Amino acid sequence: MAAGVRDDLLAAGLFVFDRVGFEAATVAAIRARARASNGSFFHVFGSKKELAGALFLEVLGHYHAAVLAALDPEPDARQGIDRLIRAHLDWVVTSRREARYLFEISRSEWGEGVRDAQRAQNARLAEAIERWRAPLVAGGELLPMTPVMFVSQLIGPAQIFCRAFLSGRDRTDPRGEADALIACAIRALVPPERINQD
Repeated sequence: MAAGVRDDLLAAGLFVFDRVGFEAATVAAIRARARASNGSFFHVFGSKKELAGALFLEVLGHYHAAVLAALDPEPDARQGIDRLIRAHLDWVVTSRREARYLFEISRSEWGEGVRDAQRAQNARLAEAIERWRAPLVAGGELLPMTPVMFVSQLIGPAQIFCRAFLSGRDRTDPRGEADALIACAIRALVPPERINQD
């Protein structure tokens, strides 16, 4: 039963934060949305900030799962670039409320209590991407660069489109730019001689 209440409160928190932002959100509004008592809320979360941190980890886990699914079955270099970019774009569009929370609403100061768990989740994602990427770099199919540079070249441009979409500045579905984003990423990440072979 506690897990159900926790899930209801997280879903309600996501809804309320998305509607009014963190500052304007109240525990009362979250409780009302979740149909939870004051005692139930404080039995699960010590504060609105604690709920926000737990929600961040939950949403981050959903995003990472969507990205990692793109690497199964294990793709070659170009397929992997294609799938990872499409996975990012698809998740942002199909999980828009979660994506807004992860990329637009959440603030680092709320996550003080979950910082170690966040680092662990990010490390697992980075390790999984590196397990796919390292053999391709060794085989000359991907250009050598640091893992951070690789991810920035892969997802960075797509993220710019996604932020405009999530903030409402651009209502165009960012998936419409997938082919161009993939082509640019391939030029940035694949050795020129490998691009020209295909």
